[in-house]
Amino acid sequence: MQALLNIAVRAARRAADVIVRSLNRLDSLEVTSKGRNDFVTEIDRTAEAEIIQIIRRAYPDHAFLGEESGAIGDSPFQWIIDPLDGTTNFLHGFPQFSVSIACSIRGRIEHGVIYDPMRQEVFTASRGEGAQLENRRIRVTQQRGLEGALIGTGFPYRANTDHIDAYMAMLRDVMLSTAGVRRPGSAALDLAYVAAGRTDGFFEIGLGPWDTAAGSLLIEEAGGIVSTLAGDDYKQGGNIIAGTPRVHTALVQLLAPHLTPALRD
Repeated sequence: MQALLNIAVRAARRAADVIVRSLNRLDSLEVTSKGRNDFVTEIDRTAEAEIIQIIRRAYPDHAFLGEESGAIGDSPFQWIIDPLDGTTNFLHGFPQFSVSIACSIRGRIEHGVIYDPMRQEVFTASRGEGAQLENRRIRVTQQRGLEGALIGTGFPYRANTDHIDAYMAMLRDVMLSTAGVRRPGSAALDLAYVAAGRTDGFFEIGLGPWDTAAGSLLIEEAGGIVSTLAGDDYKQGGNIIAGTPRVHTALVQLLAPHLTPALRD
């Protein structure tokens, strides 16, 4: 395993330990609001600090972009961190949340880890070396179109819900065109599930780079495609479509009539 990826796995497991140990005291956690239906807990902050500490010991000169701590340092090597993706699920004891860590080198994602603390599953990818689940190679499904496909999504939930009508129109068309839609509540895990063949595609509006950095690499290394809603190159964060090659193409075509100018980026 690549040294950088190995450090990321170690850091993800340490963060997961912090998260799991706190599950028996959810009612006493300090919770603050970053916006409407967007929460942060002391566990988010502690887990992120643990990740940064572990990486910094090995690579003291590297930079970080964390969901909670923001941008730290200036280096060609930047670690993009979501210490607890699915905080609302976590606060309710709903067992669908994850740790996501990616390493960008000169602006390109090269390594990614997504760890599911409840199932103790680690998804990993290094550019050009494929994607793995527990060190077993994973691939996207052979699904050739939307008929019979299972699609993941996430609902717009932050303070800016300007796109809710457009999203609901998209959701309606996807529901009518596929075998089903799932909204588990952790975008990082949703992307990992596409890479592992558990779902055939995914779309969401308004994500952060920490939500998608590791998952987008996983999907590409598993043979899938990731893009903006309009089908353009994906730059991390914002609006996303991902899936098997043919499901991705079909989703882009299906959602195109509902894209406002703001949703094309």
